[in-house]
Amino acid sequence: MMTQRQVQESGVRPDSVALLRGAGLRVTASRAATLDALAGHGHLDAESVIAAVRAQLGSVSRQGVYDALRALVGAGLVRSISLDGRRALFELEQHDNHHHLVCRGCGRFEDAPCAEGSAPCLDSPAVGRHGFAIDQAEVIYRGLCPACQGRQAGSPADRAHASPAP
Repeated sequence: MMTQRQVQESGVRPDSVALLRGAGLRVTASRAATLDALAGHGHLDAESVIAAVRAQLGSVSRQGVYDALRALVGAGLVRSISLDGRRALFELEQHDNHHHLVCRGCGRFEDAPCAEGSAPCLDSPAVGRHGFAIDQAEVIYRGLCPACQGRQAGSPADRAHASPAP
């Protein structure tokens, strides 16, 4: 557990310490720095979280950051978004069940507002028919961002297909 002096010396944000304590978790440097990294950058993969934590604390093991992520997800402070079964992105949990947009071309990843009904998108008639008591919804929209649409429309193959036949 970090003392008040250690918190000040590490540069950990007081908000991160308060979140950890509020969730009933021990305050450790790696947990607090992991929250700091996510608060400052939004959606990060594990490697980016590790780099940010190391930049703040200096030396920290990869396993220490993975353990911190696991504890923070388990406590409901961090949300893990699985993209393709192998890779996950992490963000601070906002308890709003916002959705995500993923570009198939460049991998751009953005938040999107709730899609159906009022947040947290749980008042759908389709959900009610099955008798589930829903407390969270996760939706990932996949497609092409505007930049990739422009690149795709500008490719020679696309222009050939778009040209009228003689």
